[in-house]
Amino acid sequence: MKTLLALLLSATTVAPALADERTETVKFAAGASSVTLKSSLKGYDGINYKIGARAGQVMAISFKPSHGSCYYIVREPGKDENLFDGTMDGYDYSGTLAADGDYTVMVFQMRNAARRNETCKFALTVAIGG
Repeated sequence: MKTLLALLLSATTVAPALADERTETVKFAAGASSVTLKSSLKGYDGINYKIGARAGQVMAISFKPSHGSCYYIVREPGKDENLFDGTMDGYDYSGTLAADGDYTVMVFQMRNAARRNETCKFALTVAIGG
């Protein structure tokens, strides 16, 4: 029974409820294949980074938050399921992309930190290769 419950919980989509959600389009400098984004968010706020990529490319993400209740998820273009969920899989992601379009990297705080209105400062490094 525990195994079934764990399987059902892992199959659900984690999408935090965000108070103020802003969206930013990520641009790489000419000739660059990576970019480091430094920002912060507070409470229930969240940031959606849109990153254009093509199928077959490899995306690598490294996340360095100021505290352990700040995470990110990755979603494929047009999908509501998480391609990567930092709350379960850690701070680093690398994978070959299956679709063309804008991938979304959503940065947010877990409820425990959000309800205390904590601030999370972070550095998010995104690299696209191939």
